[in-house]
Amino acid sequence: MALLLFSSSSYAFRVTIFLSFFFFLCNGFSYPTSSLYYTHHHRHHLAKHNYKDALTKSILFFEGQRSGKLPPNQRMTWRKNSGLSDGSALHVDLVGGYYDAGDNIKFGFPMAFTTTMLSWSVIEFGGLMKSELQNAKTAIRWATDYLLKATSHPETIYVQVGDANKDHSCWERPEDMDTVRSVFKVDKNTPGSDVAAETAAALAAAAIVFRKSDPSYSKVLLKRAISVFAFADKYRGTYSAGLKPDVCPFYCSYSGYQDELLWGAAWLQKATKNLKYLNYIKVNGQILGAAEYDNTFGWDNKHAGARILLTKAFLVQNVKTLHEYKGHADNFICSVIPGAPFSSTQYTPGGLLFKMADANMQYVTSTSFLLLTYAKYLTSAKTVVHCGGSVYTPGRLRIIAKRQVDYLLGDNPLRMSYMVGYGPKFPRRIHHRGSSLPCVASHPAKIQCHQGFAIMNSQSPNPNFLVGAVVGGPDQHDRFPDKRSDYEQSEPATYINAPLVGALSYFAHAYGQL
Repeated sequence: MALLLFSSSSYAFRVTIFLSFFFFLCNGFSYPTSSLYYTHHHRHHLAKHNYKDALTKSILFFEGQRSGKLPPNQRMTWRKNSGLSDGSALHVDLVGGYYDAGDNIKFGFPMAFTTTMLSWSVIEFGGLMKSELQNAKTAIRWATDYLLKATSHPETIYVQVGDANKDHSCWERPEDMDTVRSVFKVDKNTPGSDVAAETAAALAAAAIVFRKSDPSYSKVLLKRAISVFAFADKYRGTYSAGLKPDVCPFYCSYSGYQDELLWGAAWLQKATKNLKYLNYIKVNGQILGAAEYDNTFGWDNKHAGARILLTKAFLVQNVKTLHEYKGHADNFICSVIPGAPFSSTQYTPGGLLFKMADANMQYVTSTSFLLLTYAKYLTSAKTVVHCGGSVYTPGRLRIIAKRQVDYLLGDNPLRMSYMVGYGPKFPRRIHHRGSSLPCVASHPAKIQCHQGFAIMNSQSPNPNFLVGAVVGGPDQHDRFPDKRSDYEQSEPATYINAPLVGALSYFAHAYGQL
């Protein structure tokens, strides 16, 4: 079969037949389908979507991104063990964790942010998740087990495994990868306050998640978070300054490290209730950009998230010294409300929030999460958002968030879902090595580094469904070519899904589906 795959004659026909055959071997007929339309009465409203089904799949996606030795209860069965010697280049154990997107690199910066957002999703909406709560915790722990390994040496963080440039020159399954597994680290000589403070935030947030269900593990996470944040604050600098050839342009720290220090301190304040972190925020907040005007929240810039999180301490827990963050949080929310005074966010003709061409859906999911979370805080405090002379209720924020989530699930000009496996029409040619190549079970022979490009460049649908994967999404005109080589629009990423887990939990509960 390998000869058939790489034969040049009747190329398109042969590749199509090949992939069709392996589609059935890898996915069988057990692939979970869902109806795009799900009707459920809730407060006299009709839910057009099955948010519970989308929630299940959004969490399942993380199993397809796993690196390391997979457990017996692995549900994404076309994936197998990979990266079992990761870390050996520096004589450390860095097996496990997640591949960030469609390649086979473990980037610590976005992995930590993914972990923080998965944890925040559970902290705010885990009480609504019911049967999916354990799956969400499992997804978090897969990441935190790895982050504990990456921070096991004092004042050192292993922030990346794999040479991204060499990895991107291959199109091969993670199970086959034979590119060099270089290990990159930050320490006092090559600081990385951004990635370190984000890692501290992830560990602290996860410590809250596991506080009741696994208190001993929670204590380990929190103790490590405290030491990692101290390292981040003591040795200041962006990690991409010292590791630029290796982490850029993939995950450069464009926004600097100040936002992560504020974000990390906010999470440690929440997790420890230690006054020293509250004092740190009071003394350093302005220096760290608390009042800066930026309205993008994602793996690089955490200011908006920190403002929302700190506002909860003021609104819900009555921490008066953080009163200014209500204004900062309102400013962010005002910037994304269509038609509001100071609104500065672009929307597509079809209504999708649009920040940038590359992986725009990450901003859709992160902003939707912040809207719903802030609405929760506002409701608890019985207050509203003030935008100049206009007032916006928590209900208005939820409507905006729902419009974004519904667009992602199929309410858009193309009438397609941007989540693989949800609804009758979804992306079939996602930019993802493991999904696009025949699975190991059906094609045990190794597919060499360059051989996979024959499939990458073909028009055939991916043989393996990466169920729950949300791709970068349409362009500013609501167009989506479903083209595998178009990584800007067709590549999924863990940090797209992580905040969506919280948003889907809220809507599934709100419409009586959980």
